Amino acid sequence: MKVSRRAFLASTAITAGGAFAISFRMHDPWPLAKLFAATTDPFDLWIQIQSDGKTILTVEKCEMGQGVFTGLPMILAEEAELDWNTVTVQQSLESSGTGGSGSTSGSYLPLRRAGAVVREAMIGAAAHEWSVPKEGCVAQQSRVTHRASGRSLAYCDLVSTARRLPLPDIEHVPLKNPSDFKLIGHLTPALDIPGKVQGTACFGFDVRLPGMVFAIIARCPVFGGKAVSYDSSKALAVPGVLQVFEIEPRGFRIYSAGGVVVVAQSTWAALEGRRALTIKWDYGPHRNESSDALSEDLRRALTSEGKIIRDDGKVDRAFELGAERLEAIYEFPFLAHAAMEPMNATILLRKDKCEVWCPSQSPDWVRSAIAKELAMKESQVLVHTTFMGGGFGRRYIADYPTEAAQIARHVNGPVQLVWSREDDMTHDFYRPASYHRLRGAVDHSGNIVAWSHHIASTSIRAQWDPPETVKPESAEIGGAVHIPYSPPAIRVSYTPVESAVPRGWWRSVEHSFNGFAVECFIDELAVAAKQDPYLFRKANFLEAARQSTKSDGPTDDGHTDCNRLIAVLDLAAQRAGWGSPMRKNQGRGIACGTAYGYVAQVAEVTLRDGRIKVDRVVAAVDCGQVVNPNGVRQQIEGGIIFGLSAVLKGQITISQGQVEQTNFSGYELIRMPESPAIEVHLIENHFEPSGIGEAGVPLIGPAIANAVFAATGKRLRKLPLRPDKLAT
Repeated sequence: MKVSRRAFLASTAITAGGAFAISFRMHDPWPLAKLFAATTDPFDLWIQIQSDGKTILTVEKCEMGQGVFTGLPMILAEEAELDWNTVTVQQSLESSGTGGSGSTSGSYLPLRRAGAVVREAMIGAAAHEWSVPKEGCVAQQSRVTHRASGRSLAYCDLVSTARRLPLPDIEHVPLKNPSDFKLIGHLTPALDIPGKVQGTACFGFDVRLPGMVFAIIARCPVFGGKAVSYDSSKALAVPGVLQVFEIEPRGFRIYSAGGVVVVAQSTWAALEGRRALTIKWDYGPHRNESSDALSEDLRRALTSEGKIIRDDGKVDRAFELGAERLEAIYEFPFLAHAAMEPMNATILLRKDKCEVWCPSQSPDWVRSAIAKELAMKESQVLVHTTFMGGGFGRRYIADYPTEAAQIARHVNGPVQLVWSREDDMTHDFYRPASYHRLRGAVDHSGNIVAWSHHIASTSIRAQWDPPETVKPESAEIGGAVHIPYSPPAIRVSYTPVESAVPRGWWRSVEHSFNGFAVECFIDELAVAAKQDPYLFRKANFLEAARQSTKSDGPTDDGHTDCNRLIAVLDLAAQRAGWGSPMRKNQGRGIACGTAYGYVAQVAEVTLRDGRIKVDRVVAAVDCGQVVNPNGVRQQIEGGIIFGLSAVLKGQITISQGQVEQTNFSGYELIRMPESPAIEVHLIENHFEPSGIGEAGVPLIGPAIANAVFAATGKRLRKLPLRPDKLAT
């Protein structure tokens, strides 16, 4: 699901209704071209310079509020030297998976190269027109100017010539010096905001087709259960209800829950029809699962050795030699994604093709899942990716598109599958529940000499990978195996725990719990070493920097540029006024890390009337080259608020095999009066950009928990944080 830069391909220029068009792909070629060969403009034209002076840029990633609808076109326009005021952006019909905060980092170089091809092609066309060396020409604001004579031509006037000339070699096309950037790194209003404010932007629920009907599914409330029988007579008597039928569950890698479908002329009629159904359920083998029993299993798993993932140095011996030794257990519940727009999909099945309108993070997965369900070729399935009201990883999974395909078999014409808020809350793919046992030791000088981290969790990968190939720890250990600190002895181990509760990728995935455990325990070690938590971290990073010669940022093997990490740590502490006095019942906490970039956060809290009030959060961020500062700040702010809800309120509990929280009344979110003042400070440089959509989430929890300790002298190690459970 990750995009490889080396997989980037470019084709020649393509005739598209009199436009100069560059076609390139960010992933493997896909055979839909044959299906749409008769159309005027092939769907995979990513840059089209029209003869009327306008430019159409195509976005291959999915916009869900993270800003790619603006940020990625900015990269193209920057290198292509386009007049931003003439740019129109459209969503690709060949969109690919969007997640892991990888859109900008994975697209940056390919998009720059594609834009540079356009710029150089236009310069070459102008030089050809004027019979002058291209080195004497310069492109700017969709125009090419001959320096010596002052002659100038607009890109639109060069289209016909550019289409006849060979394109520059995309692998060797010259790129602009970052010091010359006019768009990248500059504040740019988001292009999708006007439509969203005016109500003209199309989200999944906004799709309306002639003759469209609406479908609601009654799913078994217990995970893994299914219908034995049902009586549809009362449902069919509801005005507007058209059909009632059953769809079967789908298993491995799809996880459609199945159920009884009500199709009606309106959403309300479908909901009323579902309420009128009488269904006898087979609750299956998981009806007795509960959060209490799972907690016992997780705690018991921590007493096992587990699978050793990393074992450097003589850990047991190092613990024996430590001057101060600590142990702590951290507990994390299941969490729902709780996107503002519940899951939905609109589908139109014809004899030889299928058309889908879907707010999905993985249109390629939607395409393959629907093709599999309908026994069609992928080239017969066309997916329109709409805007979406939040993704957070939930919309990566293709269960609801599969359900739509199952329903389409029974309906003649377009049908929109609608999930209610209750459906969304009780049939999510939840962040895994996990327990963490950390042990650490420091010497007489306050240096970390031993570190042990044992993770027990309900594995994500165990439910997606074939049993013979599964590595259940693969989506659980990030941020734990390679920590930015450098103890000479470190051991990390993992134990999976069985559960019927579906698990999925929740915003920042494993970093959301590993980041909390690591950064809270570092704080505990700092106290044991009788050192200031900020200075304790900085001293460890300085030591790690002395030991390392690398300076190229986080990599897959865990190497970190500690100087960049120190820079964000210092900046956050400085801007937060670290060390300045605070009032009674107030505290200040700090956390930092390298998940999706270099980030540090300082939280200031007040404990009042048995509640934690977060007053202020200061974040410092080094994400490499910033494309749109507006977008970076908004994503960090949004990630902090998203994380606050989880840290202070969020938990999904299971009783008798089903979710107890069915709406926001039971699964509360942070409200505006509870939101802190947030400051985001960016460090500017020209390193390759890292992801930012998830970077704000992992550190807000430990920053708050550490601030609570600063205020009270007591630790909270279980989420959500509850002051009445303060540990001694």
